[in-house]
Amino acid sequence: MTAPDTLLIGLVSISDRASAGVYEDKGIPSLVDWFTAALTSPWESETRLIPDEQAAIERTLIELVDVVGCHLVLTTGGTGPAPRDVTPEATLAVAHKVMPGFGEEMRRVSLRYVPTAILSRQVGVIRGRALILNLPGQPKAIKETLDGVFPAVPYCIDLIGGPYIVADDAVCKAFRPKSALRPAAA
Repeated sequence: MTAPDTLLIGLVSISDRASAGVYEDKGIPSLVDWFTAALTSPWESETRLIPDEQAAIERTLIELVDVVGCHLVLTTGGTGPAPRDVTPEATLAVAHKVMPGFGEEMRRVSLRYVPTAILSRQVGVIRGRALILNLPGQPKAIKETLDGVFPAVPYCIDLIGGPYIVADDAVCKAFRPKSALRPAAA
């Protein structure tokens, strides 16, 4: 069982080929590496590798939030314009609130690196007391995107009732208003 002050992160790699064993998934390991470097507060992850099928994505997101109790769920893959890319549709279908700033910022960050970032349909939503974000599928793009948007995530998690997240400022400087800061642990 997860301690109440431990951030529980759902990591979902969405890929027809990786889920079928055609190639090795690199999304989940990239996410684990990023969080291992970035967070100093306790966290655990729950992982899923699933095909790009809307019903499966919806079921997985609902399970991770409503049953497992994740505070943060990150998907990787399935956000482009191809016919099988249905991650944004599935994410929006399970949302209670849409957080458009996250999608806007993810695309803005990615546009610094590749002009095709404009093709991304990433979204950020709230379901219950969890934040769900759609990330790109490539390890380099996952890191770039998290570096750009994660500074807002800890305060968002605070506002929806999740645990207090502390990041290593050398990796990712989280932002909170002064009224939301907690004193550093001794």
